[in-house]
Amino acid sequence: MPARFISIWFPNLATDHQIRVRPELYGLEFALSVPERGRMLVRAVSAEAGALGIETGMVVADARAILPSLIVLDHETEVTRLALQALAEWCLRYTPTVALHAPDGLVLDVTGCAYLWGGEHAYMHDLTARLTQAGYTVRTAMADTVGLAWAHAHFGRPGAIVPSGEQHNALLKLPPAALRLAPETLEKMQKLGFYHINNFIGIPPRMLRRRFGDDMLDKLNKALGYSQEFIEPIRQAVPYQERLPCLEPIVTATGIEIALQKLLETLCGRLMKEGKGLRKSILSCFRVDGKMQQIDIVTNRASHHVKHLFRLFELKIKTIAPGFGIELFLLEAPEVEDMTATQETMWDTAGGFENAAITELLDAVAGRAGTETIQRYLPDEHHWPERSVKVVASLRQKPETSWRTDRQRPVFLLPKPEIIEVTAPVPDYPPTGFRYKGKVHYIKKSEGPERIEQEWWLQQGLHRDYYTLENQEGQRYWVFRLGPYSEEKEEDLPKWFIHGFFA
Repeated sequence: MPARFISIWFPNLATDHQIRVRPELYGLEFALSVPERGRMLVRAVSAEAGALGIETGMVVADARAILPSLIVLDHETEVTRLALQALAEWCLRYTPTVALHAPDGLVLDVTGCAYLWGGEHAYMHDLTARLTQAGYTVRTAMADTVGLAWAHAHFGRPGAIVPSGEQHNALLKLPPAALRLAPETLEKMQKLGFYHINNFIGIPPRMLRRRFGDDMLDKLNKALGYSQEFIEPIRQAVPYQERLPCLEPIVTATGIEIALQKLLETLCGRLMKEGKGLRKSILSCFRVDGKMQQIDIVTNRASHHVKHLFRLFELKIKTIAPGFGIELFLLEAPEVEDMTATQETMWDTAGGFENAAITELLDAVAGRAGTETIQRYLPDEHHWPERSVKVVASLRQKPETSWRTDRQRPVFLLPKPEIIEVTAPVPDYPPTGFRYKGKVHYIKKSEGPERIEQEWWLQQGLHRDYYTLENQEGQRYWVFRLGPYSEEKEEDLPKWFIHGFFA
């Protein structure tokens, strides 16, 4: 499939945007000015002011002499840049690859996209018509190369669609400026009588290089497709994505569900063929008013099971506000993983996280309550209790060590031990009572001590002597004494901490 590009030129971007922001300027003669070397120069003019002889580059005083009624406003370069960025993001509904061509243009890589609109002519008409309806003056062109599309958008027939493979003939009648050459190069060509590209396109490349330099030959080769021109998209395209344009705007939840079902079937079919499954998916809904709605899902393990994924999305469809209608649906899978072949009609019956039913249940819980409500812990190879467990995101990750079962451990472990006041005989007897959060606990039974030391290669410090204590109400606690007793000074007495609670 040959590459196809669209170049969009907004010749009046700054003034068109001003009219959108300030509708009262519509139909008036106004100009945007900037200070330069102590003077105010016209940087952009409205169509009405341009028709009456006001041009960019004029001194504002001269422009007002020509047109006393001229309205002069400050030209805000950053505002215009943000407007172009917003237009680029809007164009993502037509293709996943949109690049800025500052200061007043865009380049769209539309390879393989036009068929969704019924062909290139319908595609171009829809794009141009919507931008025009939004209040922008646009000139567009489609071709096999970025350079040729830009040339026809600026110097050719507006809306031109150059047939694939016709780069050479499509360039002949255009001026040298269509190649985006430097002003000094254009001036030299003008003196030599090269008014059209056909005047020099047949000259041997070595002679063109000697006369006009490498840049001129490079631009010509890019326009002809002999060398590739790279563009930098505003957003990297997700490798796994599917698009569904709508003939009529969708405004109902049922319509959204039907569109989502079709997208999932197409995307999951592709994933299944490639032996992959998605871990995260995003549904973007582009509305006719230019706004976008998004919902996303995450799974605990890779999946291409259409019904399961649809159920996860179904929980969030009601949060989509269709407004006046949704004209394009985009389903993306930014995170995918390899997965073993599994029959869609027969799920394995293995226990634990290998059971698909369990992972689907976890996905449903995460969809309703959020992914942060589900935590999975694995044992870690450390002595101190708070370091002996770690949180993992994947259900497929295997533990590197086994859980310790030779000693009792509390069902709830504090992430950080909390200091307590203790009454205890010395030197190595368990506490007879302790105060925690203002409440005094009198100990009926105790067990210990169990000495736990930290790894010397990680951190130097005192050892811990842990005790299991049971108060008179039957509640059991896990406490420890930090370091040994010292009878020399009272202030050197070790501190006691509570670290966990038993069932």
